[in-house]
Amino acid sequence: MAGQTIGRPQNRVDGPLKVTGRADYGADFTYAGLVHGYVVTSTIANGTIRSMDTAAAERSPGVLAVYTPFNAFTIHAVPGLRAPVQDTSVSYHGQAIGLVVAETFEEARAAAFAITVDYERRAPAISLDEESGNARPIPPVMGIPPVVTMLADGVSSIEEALSDSQVTVSGTYVTAAQAHTAMEPYSAVVTWDDGRFTVHNGTQGVGTQAALLGRALGVDATDIHGVNPYVGGSFGGKYRPNAEVQLAAGAARALRRPVKLVLTREQSFTGTVIRPATRQEVSLGATPDGTLTAVRHHALAGGLANGATAEMSAQRTSLSWYAVPNLDVRQTAVLLNTPDPTIMRAPGEATGSFALESAMDELALALRMDPVELRIKNNATVHPYSKLPFSSKHLVECYREGAHRFGWARRATRPRSVVDGEWYVGMGAATSVYPGFRNRATVKVGLRADGTALVSCDTADLGTGMWTVLPVVAAESLGLPVRRIEPRLGDSDLSSTGSVGGSCGVVTVGPAIMEAARNAVAALLKLATDEPGSPFHGTDVADLRYDSGRVVGPRFAMDFDDLLEAVGHSRVEALGTTVPGDEAEHYVFDSFGAQFVEARVNRWTGEIRVSRALGVMDAGRIVNPKTARSQIMGGMIWGISAALHEGLHMDDSGHFVNGDLANYLVPVNADVPEVDVHFLDYPDTRYNPLGSRGIGELGVVGTAAAVANAVHNATGIRLRELPIALEHVLAGLD
Repeated sequence: MAGQTIGRPQNRVDGPLKVTGRADYGADFTYAGLVHGYVVTSTIANGTIRSMDTAAAERSPGVLAVYTPFNAFTIHAVPGLRAPVQDTSVSYHGQAIGLVVAETFEEARAAAFAITVDYERRAPAISLDEESGNARPIPPVMGIPPVVTMLADGVSSIEEALSDSQVTVSGTYVTAAQAHTAMEPYSAVVTWDDGRFTVHNGTQGVGTQAALLGRALGVDATDIHGVNPYVGGSFGGKYRPNAEVQLAAGAARALRRPVKLVLTREQSFTGTVIRPATRQEVSLGATPDGTLTAVRHHALAGGLANGATAEMSAQRTSLSWYAVPNLDVRQTAVLLNTPDPTIMRAPGEATGSFALESAMDELALALRMDPVELRIKNNATVHPYSKLPFSSKHLVECYREGAHRFGWARRATRPRSVVDGEWYVGMGAATSVYPGFRNRATVKVGLRADGTALVSCDTADLGTGMWTVLPVVAAESLGLPVRRIEPRLGDSDLSSTGSVGGSCGVVTVGPAIMEAARNAVAALLKLATDEPGSPFHGTDVADLRYDSGRVVGPRFAMDFDDLLEAVGHSRVEALGTTVPGDEAEHYVFDSFGAQFVEARVNRWTGEIRVSRALGVMDAGRIVNPKTARSQIMGGMIWGISAALHEGLHMDDSGHFVNGDLANYLVPVNADVPEVDVHFLDYPDTRYNPLGSRGIGELGVVGTAAAVANAVHNATGIRLRELPIALEHVLAGLD
């Protein structure tokens, strides 16, 4: 059985529970005496609360408490967290400014609408263009400074390098703000008992949540028990405890009753976190044969009061993707009156790749060169910024394989030359790169007397397949069928693995499972030799071995469950801990891919339809091809959504006019084309013993650019703003 599990398609372990409705998400938990909260939100985007009239709300049926900035329980300010309902300042429309708690949700909601608020209003800052004069440098992120300039010997500036380049292109690229739009709304069910909180909610890491929430509430992290078995989507939006978690916990402690707080769908858009809008200026210089000589990439994004932004578009792409002797990237942020910007699937890479990869397509056109060949020619063999080698890189093979599979050779070089009835047809390509992240992790593996094994840790499954990864890797390590492995996760009382974010879940947890399995086997063999009731008692442990669930000795073998029964033990278990070492000092760990898209543009209406999409990915060893394929497909659909549908729009007052599922456009089945995924599957054991790299965000990167490039190939119209607006297409078709 050993070596026969990883790499084979496996059904989701949690699939039957989810499709039958038996999986309990955060808001599904209930307790005796449970009461309900409803958040009061601001109706202005910038200003100060003068007063709040809560008298009618307090007299409303079923109301237990009304909290406002004038009488709220204390929530401490924590870096990276906004402390809700603690002061009278208003920074965005939909900000939490109060909380009503009542016996039922309906009573809490009715009372909340009875509250009147008097504001001192100020004009909101809502536009990157209008507020660009207030841009500020951001602090370094993960050791990368906000401004990086690298010049070849004898070159005094990036401007000189560009002016000396024989071929140049420049463009300004704009991406809209986006909402995470998970199916599961933001929610929390919190109890407080003898000084310990129990928190049920969707979160990307119960350990991170406990640490941050503990600081916000003024308690130790061990006093926060997080229970999070299932998450109905997150994509970065639930990486930290938002207002609903902090408010539910504060109210539970103040009232000494369990509190459920579920944000409405509109509040999930306006009262949480977003991907900020970006405006990026890219200039490329090259020689006539296509060799890049200079890259300048300046990006502006919505930020926090301290200048921080999660959307490092320039650093995440131009700093590391292509070999170039002269490079200037800079990231700045501007404080806008919008919900706080945070990480969102492929933060920086998703937006930055649209700008860089669109510019690469424009350069290919100026050079009269095939866009794929231009990318291959400038493939970086070492990381341009750090100068370290890549641990494993097969991006050129991704390009070649993708071009072959997609039929790239049939791509027309002249726009509007491929017509199918009333549709112009074109092809586009783009690069996808996502960096590797890995956390410290401790996992427990136990062999049990009923013939099964248990693998447990506090990791989260965001829908990415972690419920299946745990038993698959454990089954491979123990030589057992997957059906005999029971996974447990999403509970802060289990061993710690850190938060799931940055596509680090499998690469963090997988090696620790392998280590824990080895330790559990060693403990089993020691038990076999040490216990008087064991048939192997007195045997030198060096003469025993474990093979696919059996303890094998010099004269006979027996199944581990029979051995455990013989010695009267219900189980034998062990922990395994893995920690990133100094490998990052010697290599750069990235996942790579090539995206190909075919787009059809109606010549009369300007409607855009993506008819085919292919992603060829180099992401190390693929643990479960079935769920991995779904991850890449989902990411590519996300990229198509960014290109054609998705964007938050504000009116002059700072209100999101499309802050609900009826008006915030995401793809439906009719919008999703044939999406194909191919993995190269080259194990990368320099990165970790499992040989895998992250894929959760790789599929998003490059897809939007590939769509825009395909639209240009179909029509000759270069569109530099996402989502692509119908009126811009129609204007170009005139």
